[in-house]
Amino acid sequence: MIRYTLVRGALLIAGLLVASAVIFLALRVFPGDVAQLIAGSKATPAQVDALREALGLNRPLPVQYAEWIGGLFHGDLGTSQLSGASVAEEIALKAQVTVPLMALSLIIALLIGVPLGILTALLRGRRSGTLVNVAAQAIAAVPVIWAGMMLVVVFAIWLGWLPAQGFPRNGWADPGRALQALLLPALTIGVVEGAMLLRFVRSATLQASGEDFVRTAAAKGLTRARALILHGVPAVGLSVLTVLGVQIAGLIVGSVVIEQLFTLPGIGRMVVADVGTRDLVKVQSELLVLTGSVLVVGFLVDLVHHLIDPRQRESA
Repeated sequence: MIRYTLVRGALLIAGLLVASAVIFLALRVFPGDVAQLIAGSKATPAQVDALREALGLNRPLPVQYAEWIGGLFHGDLGTSQLSGASVAEEIALKAQVTVPLMALSLIIALLIGVPLGILTALLRGRRSGTLVNVAAQAIAAVPVIWAGMMLVVVFAIWLGWLPAQGFPRNGWADPGRALQALLLPALTIGVVEGAMLLRFVRSATLQASGEDFVRTAAAKGLTRARALILHGVPAVGLSVLTVLGVQIAGLIVGSVVIEQLFTLPGIGRMVVADVGTRDLVKVQSELLVLTGSVLVVGFLVDLVHHLIDPRQRESA
């Protein structure tokens, strides 16, 4: 297990380094000049050049990259080129919205996808199971922004149960209002991701129902459903754990779109705004944090899967 963890940890670090290089270079391809943007349209070329030198934008790209990576190793994500604020502090502030949004979305997706996926597998061949499966396929194909608008129409406009946009100015000082503001965005992401998870769980459950240990349990007197629940569902749990990394990546992408739709002051909305202003240092650190989160979650899921699955331990 120790050797496996070290190998996976090395791959994680390598992945982060590659991601950082790709992010750094990709942002330098975008048109526009940060110095010109800060100085304003009335600034003289000399003033723009002086500001560019003060920001370090005229230094070679390898030097800029090395300074950024060096700061990351010390926990310094850099300073905003526009506001001068600490990027780490701003990300930590916005994470108070994004992280609960993703956690709540994941809970909703699991509550929808896992039980309904197992149920539709048990009801295979029946009209009710087919209906749920078709509905899940339709919902999974819906763009998350369109699903969000439809839920706003139903729950915010027609029923008036939930707020359509915004987040309390005092944040989590008023947890009731904060949770209420996140419920509709989380429901939007969770329903779409849950429909995707439902299809996967159904497929994994049907596959498990054909395994020898399930058939043996049924031959010993258990009903097909009971044999599948007692002996097949644990195997399905391993499969669900494997796909969680992909699901969380989908949650991150979905949160960027949903934060824009619901005007939530989270990391995704901040990234979009900073890309528009070409605040390069801030954007590259934000993107690396999001990418790193996906890689770290995948790393942890991989370790847990290896720890609880004896077949992987034997093959390692």
